[in-house]
Amino acid sequence: MSALPSPHRDPLPLRGRTALVTGASRRAGIGYATARRLVAYGADVYLHHHRAHDAAQPWGSDPDGPEALAAGLREHAAPQAKIVHGPGDLTLPGAPARLIAEAAEALGGDRLDILVANHALSGTDGPLDSVDADMLDAHWAVDARSVILLIQAFARLPRPENAPTGRVVVMTSGQDVRGGMPDEICYALAKGALASSVRTLATALAPRITVNAVNPGPVDTGYLRGEDHAAVAALFPGGRWAVPDDPARLVSWLTTDEAAWITGEVVNSENGFGRRTRP
Repeated sequence: MSALPSPHRDPLPLRGRTALVTGASRRAGIGYATARRLVAYGADVYLHHHRAHDAAQPWGSDPDGPEALAAGLREHAAPQAKIVHGPGDLTLPGAPARLIAEAAEALGGDRLDILVANHALSGTDGPLDSVDADMLDAHWAVDARSVILLIQAFARLPRPENAPTGRVVVMTSGQDVRGGMPDEICYALAKGALASSVRTLATALAPRITVNAVNPGPVDTGYLRGEDHAAVAALFPGGRWAVPDDPARLVSWLTTDEAAWITGEVVNSENGFGRRTRP
């Protein structure tokens, strides 16, 4: 039997590692909260953004722009850490591979250690009777296809034998939990496809790379207001929404060596959220 490793935590468990976080264009979002955790753990981080998507949403894009977000991360980073940002429209079939290559080069090499695929297309669909082929294709392209192509490109990067195990974390949305998402059919189906791919991808990429998904449950990123916001809060046992740092703590932990034995899992982080099913 091998000796037990030290139980003491390294305060910088990601020191010397590089990470790409997609969909990190708003300080109110999960992507930015995750990137903030990763730099605090010692990682060099590339922030991907697609501001056109945010600008088309009711909440809008971050008013101060991506450089302000990068500057905010630098406040929590080690002195020599690299914090880089860049745009990318991941609806384009070749964009995921380009983004992986650009992130690796910008962070100083041809290798990435961590991929957090946080981006998603939100809205533009509805219940089953209202959706059409274009809606389905748009959500598939962003919420599933682009993530799988990102993982493919990430896996193709060279990984020396002494390199740390690669980490991939993708985001689902609870569509596999009781009640589903009947009013967001296109989004739910595409995210469901992504969730079902996790175990297959984990098996395909073991032992070089772990692949997991996080379902963060409802997170207060500014997309609901008023009575709807209060109604969702009431479904949590504690009476409050998740804030972006709640799932970010789990996502960032999954990228560390402490999570080395976890792969192929969809982890729910919902704090007992109680879905209401239709009669």
